[in-house]
Amino acid sequence: MFDAAAGPAAPLRAAFDVRPMGARDHARLEALLGAVENFNRDEVEVALELIDEAAGPPPGCEEYFVLVAEADAASPLLGYACFGPTPMTRATFDLYWIATLPAARGRGVGAALHDAVVRAVRTRGGRRIRVETSSKESYGATQRFYDRVGYRQAGRVDNFYADGDHLLILVHEVDA
Repeated sequence: MFDAAAGPAAPLRAAFDVRPMGARDHARLEALLGAVENFNRDEVEVALELIDEAAGPPPGCEEYFVLVAEADAASPLLGYACFGPTPMTRATFDLYWIATLPAARGRGVGAALHDAVVRAVRTRGGRRIRVETSSKESYGATQRFYDRVGYRQAGRVDNFYADGDHLLILVHEVDA
């Protein structure tokens, strides 16, 4: 159980669990993805494809892993993360998606999910996590989040997504 209130300066907030995705989570994940303002319909569909892969039989369930954050089984999911080993590398993992329900932001959900991803990557022998994200101003909070949890910019591809929307490649080194 993660308590978002941990730490001397944090205001009292509700506790939540971070756990592996279960079979009953698909509709809740779809609702969560639909609530995230930065995701368009195509992005939601791609995210759901990875969720379906993670839930399926091997090899999908060995290529993608999904964690969810919830306060209780009857409430909407507070957040989720999808990650997996980067093909053709020895110790690099991709963090494909990490998202928090807009109403749950500021409660430590994203940080708790990221901490759980780091632990899972470390357990699987990973040494680094790679993220690809947009440079758009609407992704400013996302970029600040990655900065706070220890990512550094390792690359940039100009006009990758669209004119003026650059691909940012971020890397987090996982301590052993």
